[in-house]
Amino acid sequence: MALLSVDAGKAGWTARGDLGAALAVLPRGATLTLMVHGFRFSPFEPAHDPHGHILSLAPRRDCWKAASWPRHLHLDRPGAGLGIGFGWHARGRLDRVAARAFVAGETLAGLIRAINAARPDLSVTLMAHSLGARVALAAVAELPARHVDRMILMSGAEYRDLARAALAGPGGRGVQVLNVTSGENAAFDALFRLCVPAPRLGDWPLSAGLPRLPGWTDLRIDCPRQRALLRRMGFPTRPPATRVCHWSTYLRPGLFRLYRAASGPAGAALLARLDAALREALQDPRPRPGHADRPRGRGSFPPPRILHDAPTGTICR
Repeated sequence: MALLSVDAGKAGWTARGDLGAALAVLPRGATLTLMVHGFRFSPFEPAHDPHGHILSLAPRRDCWKAASWPRHLHLDRPGAGLGIGFGWHARGRLDRVAARAFVAGETLAGLIRAINAARPDLSVTLMAHSLGARVALAAVAELPARHVDRMILMSGAEYRDLARAALAGPGGRGVQVLNVTSGENAAFDALFRLCVPAPRLGDWPLSAGLPRLPGWTDLRIDCPRQRALLRRMGFPTRPPATRVCHWSTYLRPGLFRLYRAASGPAGAALLARLDAALREALQDPRPRPGHADRPRGRGSFPPPRILHDAPTGTICR
């Protein structure tokens, strides 16, 4: 079984299939990827069900954002690991959904505990977009050590202090994180800060980066030098084509090749290589180009310079 759907309800998690059987057939040391959606999805509303959208192998065709995560991760191919789409009720006012994300994270932690109890040998990756990043980090904060190996956070809607706290606990020690951001998400970061105030005045969303946190790798896909580095590593992707896009961190062509590798058997080594290459590039004394690419097209203009007063380790500043 390439893909299993699981929902977070009031009484805990419920699988739309036989989780035990799906785990039992995996070879020893196989990979398992848990995929977590963000705002405005709900598995309890058919019109907004993520399992018929980004978490489906055959998503609906009437939405341009419905790119199949499991299919692009090649979870439908022979020899692939198991993918689990995790659905939670993410509809309503943004501040209420953001608070609900912590509860969904506790439910996700319960699911991961059950997986670990059945198959402690599996390599587990959490892949999350937007407020799904809060769910994923909240789950890690609730877990014992060695339950999660890697995390891929795409345009994550969470604050750095909360991310640090989650990774400082037993469940976060040793976890490798790939934090994928872009200036295209600046408007959504501003909306998040406005509607979901940071617990500490002066804190910033994950787009500001956590360059000094061990195991944490910040990747800005609107930065020409970082994209050039990706291309040299065999993961070419296009420059931004628009000023504002909340979904570019999974819609941009070429990125899923990176995500497949990062969540695969050699993912740990790849993320270590990528982090080392980015840190080496930071020491490059050559003149730096502008903050980000200028989107092409009629009437387009550069993404705004945001978070310029926040500590950051990105190459393009």
